[in-house]
Amino acid sequence: MIVDRASEKADVLIEAMKWIREHRGKITVIKLGGSLMEDKTAMMHLLLDVVFMETVGMKPVVVHGGGNAISSAMKAEGLEPRFVQGRRFTDDRLLAIVRRVLASEISNDLASEIKKYGGEAKVLSDCEGTNVLYGEKIFLTDEKGEKIDLGSVGTVTRVDVDAIRACCDRGVIPIIPSFTLMDDGSGRGLNVNADTAATEVAKELKAEKLVYVSEVNGVRTDPNDPDSMIDSLTADEARALLASGAIVGGMIPKIQACLETIERGVEKIHIINGRLRHSLLLEIFTSQGVGTQIIEN
Repeated sequence: MIVDRASEKADVLIEAMKWIREHRGKITVIKLGGSLMEDKTAMMHLLLDVVFMETVGMKPVVVHGGGNAISSAMKAEGLEPRFVQGRRFTDDRLLAIVRRVLASEISNDLASEIKKYGGEAKVLSDCEGTNVLYGEKIFLTDEKGEKIDLGSVGTVTRVDVDAIRACCDRGVIPIIPSFTLMDDGSGRGLNVNADTAATEVAKELKAEKLVYVSEVNGVRTDPNDPDSMIDSLTADEARALLASGAIVGGMIPKIQACLETIERGVEKIHIINGRLRHSLLLEIFTSQGVGTQIIEN
């Protein structure tokens, strides 16, 4: 029995060897966010996976959000979140909270956990002296076509790829919060969407893979049925699903971002359920995978 179990473990390692050799030396951007980040058990397994990836020669880059933590910090200071067309209105007081929570507290917690699991990580944010994301303010429009000011909310326009690559080349895992400085030299900060930030990082790094770690197991034809998950999609198939209305809700902008990223040269996008134990390793180092991959045609 002991020998059988040992042999099964050896079979797993042999299966993984092919993928380890294929991905060795290549960059994978991993986006963490949502309520998942409050699940300590899930985060433990995910960060162990990230450390494993670096240990076998991959170059993981972590980009994270933290909307729930920001809302909790606002509540502690007697502030009520305000959303406009799904975007968090960010005044100066809230911007200070966003900067502290995202660019310092969460980022440093992730780096500390990675160190605890045997890896080495570096926070790349203005709070820690090495900012790598720069952006510009964005505006929305209402039904009359009039401009809506969201405060200090923006999008990423420039990524310091040299600083990120320097970490990867030293075996250090970069931790990047979804917080930017304005790309005008003013030093003002901007609150940015974490999916957007991860997309821009992957594009500019020309990463081999971008992995969205979420609370769902992948792209579903029926949002309420986990068994309707699609294992693999080409870019054209994903566009057809969008056009047909089969993809709904929050998955729409995520798929749109995936398609834009593929158009910019990232070979594969993965969407996985981070609550599944070691889902990163299962998706990347097994033939079957556990989520949805979107690839070029």
